[in-house]
Amino acid sequence: MPSKSEDIIKDLHAGKYAPVYFLQGEEPYFIDVISDFIEKNAIPEHEKGFNQTIMYGKDAPMNAIMSNARRFPMMAERQVVIVKEAQNIPGLGKEEVDTLLLNYLQNPLPSTILVFAHKYKVLDGRKALAKELDKKAILVKSDKVPDYKMAEWVTSYINSKGHKIDNRTASVLAESIGNNLEVMTNEIGKMLINFTEPTQIDANHIHRFIGINKDYNNFELTKALGVKDVIKANKIILYFGQNPKGHPLIPLIALLFNYFQKIAITHELKGASDQDLARTIGVNLYFVKDYRIAAKNYNLGKVIDSFSYLKEADLRSKGVNANGMDESQILKELIFKIMH
Repeated sequence: MPSKSEDIIKDLHAGKYAPVYFLQGEEPYFIDVISDFIEKNAIPEHEKGFNQTIMYGKDAPMNAIMSNARRFPMMAERQVVIVKEAQNIPGLGKEEVDTLLLNYLQNPLPSTILVFAHKYKVLDGRKALAKELDKKAILVKSDKVPDYKMAEWVTSYINSKGHKIDNRTASVLAESIGNNLEVMTNEIGKMLINFTEPTQIDANHIHRFIGINKDYNNFELTKALGVKDVIKANKIILYFGQNPKGHPLIPLIALLFNYFQKIAITHELKGASDQDLARTIGVNLYFVKDYRIAAKNYNLGKVIDSFSYLKEADLRSKGVNANGMDESQILKELIFKIMH
């Protein structure tokens, strides 16, 4: 079974290195964190000129990679060979190319740390190479963090940096930025650099340092919809219309679709405990009461109607029957239909 990224990162920080790492998956963030750590820390800076080789898959035939891996370090304990963009290695997945790496895995050079950064895809798990990597190397599968787990991930990440964040503010960050971890960590980093002591992050901090309006954001829009606060919802979409680059329509429609999907499931599971409902719809237990309120305000028939309004808005955003409407007009009409 592939190793978890978090476990490998802990081992690296403890100075534990393996001969071969194969990092693969749709989420490049964890692949970069692991490969960058090895690049920066596995050998001393003064040894890197002779004992650290960075290759790029497109220009790195497997036989060249293996030649570098089998080379002994020069006047040092070990060497590092990192293959970036390894998904572009010529012929990877074909038997004659895979066999070269399979042979190396049978007897990897202990003084070499060989790293493959294989982004956005995974090897065919049915083939011999993937099976052997799982047995003889550190095989990491880096999956995307689902949208519904992003707030939890944000909380954990900020805690790991020595700070704290409340559930509501973590959700604002998650729903405003999405599940691109590189963007998320960059934005959080811009904020945390301003704090020299452990800090409780709140809405004012993300407004000041990241630029997410504490009153007009995706989280506040769904909250206003849930309680049928027409005035607040319209203020938010007016703000969105004035700032279209920061609030594009298509991702917002997807977010609203997921929101009403959760309301539909809340109707279906109206007798479930808060814990079971939270687990099923994929939200923090803290927010279950908001979905129960929304389910009271939107009966199942209205939820189904809302899906059709969202589909209509999605088509219009792509130019189908738009009748010259811009994104702000499409959004305004969508919210009106949902709330009335």
